[in-house]
Amino acid sequence: MVERHGGRGAFALDGISQRAKGAVKAAWWTAAGGVTRALAQPTRGEAHVRFEPKGPPVSAARLRQAYLAAFDKDAADVAAGLYPPVEDGPRNPAEAFRRALDVIADAKAVDRRRRKGDGVEVRQDPLSEGYPAYYRQNFHYQSGGWFTDASARRYEAQVEALFSGAAGAMRRRALSLLAAHWRGKDQRGLRIVDVACGSGSFLADLAGAFPRAAIGGVDLSRAYLAAARSRSGLGVIQANAEALPFADASLDAVTCVYLFHELPPRVRPVVAAELARVLKPGGVLAFADSVQPADEPDLARLLEAFPAYFHEPYYASYADTDLPALFSQAGLSEAGRDQAFLTKALLLEKPL
Repeated sequence: MVERHGGRGAFALDGISQRAKGAVKAAWWTAAGGVTRALAQPTRGEAHVRFEPKGPPVSAARLRQAYLAAFDKDAADVAAGLYPPVEDGPRNPAEAFRRALDVIADAKAVDRRRRKGDGVEVRQDPLSEGYPAYYRQNFHYQSGGWFTDASARRYEAQVEALFSGAAGAMRRRALSLLAAHWRGKDQRGLRIVDVACGSGSFLADLAGAFPRAAIGGVDLSRAYLAAARSRSGLGVIQANAEALPFADASLDAVTCVYLFHELPPRVRPVVAAELARVLKPGGVLAFADSVQPADEPDLARLLEAFPAYFHEPYYASYADTDLPALFSQAGLSEAGRDQAFLTKALLLEKPL
């Protein structure tokens, strides 16, 4: 639990502040995302795209309702004292403008890659040599894949533009579950590792929520680890989630955000077993990833389109995966769940 002086009133003011910041962030990244989509036109339907929608058209009203719920839940959690107000946007207008321009400028390269249907361009880069084949891809058709400093610097702005400023609020559904589960618990001595920490935004969220815990990150990308270290100020380790460098039953919590939809089906059980292996009995996994069509039937068509237009080669199989069953096979049982907009979160516990 976050320690604050001033009681409930201070938390309520924090919630109002978080809501206001969310509104500003949403407006900014909606505009930047609109310009980016106008340049890249991700759904214009080039010949290489084979997308035959099965779900009904998405209601604009339902989409807006789901979108706003992410900001509402984020502000409510801050007001409840689960975690402090979060500054997950640019520090000043000049930085916001620079980041938006960078994303917009890169949209042309993304469009070229999309037109060619080339999601593995990065395999020609020597930086990608020695990594698993499934990892050596330009997910989202992004420049540099997971291998360049420029990609690591650009990533957070790209996802915020893609989700109109809701990315941070969505991934904090996992933080909400973990913070509620640990509310009132003495943080001293707790060990948390964020697996596939990327450029470190969720690591920074964890540091804010659990300032007395020992927190670290793991990722396979050297470039993204450097960005994560800079953003969060925490220790990070380069490692594959299929073979984590931690002893059995050594961690109180593991977090994992937006990894599983980018894993091949054969790798998901391996990673799930590793996450379970390193947890202490009674430890928890706070998991967040894309909602699945069964979670949001009204948005199913949007979810179907995502892998077709953004090069997500394993997303279709992820969409059909029974996640509670997958983690149950690894020895973890569901202890909580939440969702907001296009993200779902699960809290999974290792039995005592």
